[in-house]
Amino acid sequence: MEYGLIGGRLGHSYSKLIHEMLCGYRYDLCPLPTEADARAFLEKRAFKAINVTLPYKRLVMEYCSFIDPRAKAIGAVNTVVNHNGLLYGYNTDYLGFAHLCAAHGVDFTGRTVLILGTGGTHNTTSAVARDKGAARILTVSRKPDPAKGELSYEEAVHSGAQIVINTTPAGMYPNVGTCNLDIAAMPGLEAVLDVVYNPEKTEIILRAEEAGVPVAASGLEMLVAQAVYAAEYFLDRKFEDAPAEISRVTAAIRRDTLNVVLIGMPSSGKSTIGRMLAEKLGKRFLDLDDEVVKADGRTIPEIFAAEGEDSFRRKETEQTARFAKEGRQLLSCGGGVIKRPENIRLLRQNGVILFLDRPLEALTVGGGRPLSSSTDALRAMYTERRPLYLAAADAVVPNHTTVTDAVNAAMEALDEIFDH
Repeated sequence: MEYGLIGGRLGHSYSKLIHEMLCGYRYDLCPLPTEADARAFLEKRAFKAINVTLPYKRLVMEYCSFIDPRAKAIGAVNTVVNHNGLLYGYNTDYLGFAHLCAAHGVDFTGRTVLILGTGGTHNTTSAVARDKGAARILTVSRKPDPAKGELSYEEAVHSGAQIVINTTPAGMYPNVGTCNLDIAAMPGLEAVLDVVYNPEKTEIILRAEEAGVPVAASGLEMLVAQAVYAAEYFLDRKFEDAPAEISRVTAAIRRDTLNVVLIGMPSSGKSTIGRMLAEKLGKRFLDLDDEVVKADGRTIPEIFAAEGEDSFRRKETEQTARFAKEGRQLLSCGGGVIKRPENIRLLRQNGVILFLDRPLEALTVGGGRPLSSSTDALRAMYTERRPLYLAAADAVVPNHTTVTDAVNAAMEALDEIFDH
């Protein structure tokens, strides 16, 4: 291959999408399950330039004739360029993380920084924090080594840190929902940064947002930025405006990979508009009510009649959890999905939420919906739920006229979200 990525497992890497969107060259994913596989690949040198991910960022240094001083200091190489059979190693993860911090206005000067994890990315983020003026850098481990000054997660809560950086795989797809640090018990936090980028909002980022931490950012911008700077080494030329390229590609990746979630009252048009919107966006359409029925084997009225609303809501949450962690979907939610806050958290981790707002007088009574069987019941439901829809939504999409108007309004709302 000419350009690509090597690593132990690459099943959900965005690197191919990013590089091909960025530069137009073919970029191959080359999983190398064993160290022997990696060594054989590197000995052949049958490539122009590659990126390197876990677990080979140290191993590859053995094969480099030249290693950039920053990469040498960090002890990891993630970018290798082949010059006439001689391999040159660089570390663009440093530049990527520095960009993420700068883009979100993170100021390390005089701050205490808490880094979760002891792997290779710890060294990269630590180097950035140190170079940007951090006063103290503390390391947290599940199995802390007191001789190295490492803290347990329980001790970390009382560290007085202003900035937290997660470099562990906690919360990474498919094992979403995991976080070992009690963010809510850490007053005074200014920023929480996660190098994980799938899902877009890991559990630690969701907790930071809920705790009101001013900056809560995951690793997608870092991933794109390191790719932009790697591409400069690949092609031996600088981009005219690298930050603008990073912003452009990050927005395009989010548009491509994130779910679009429709919430709203029963009969507000979520299925009809959702199918049209999914086709325009190139996303898979899924109706979560249909998925509940498929999984249970009974209709929704049958579930309500046999087990009541609480049982149905539990089943709804199970299906929300199942699909919300995936990507590239248009999810049409049942009208009551907003009644459980955990559903909104699940949908937010990898999705943009649109409230399809249809006037009460345009909604349909009955239609096999157990909770809207009369005009009074529908009105009461509308009064209860509308504030919940507004609170959950990233944007409100009016559905007052035609389906086409609503689809166009949804596309405009998504343009605003993804471009800004």
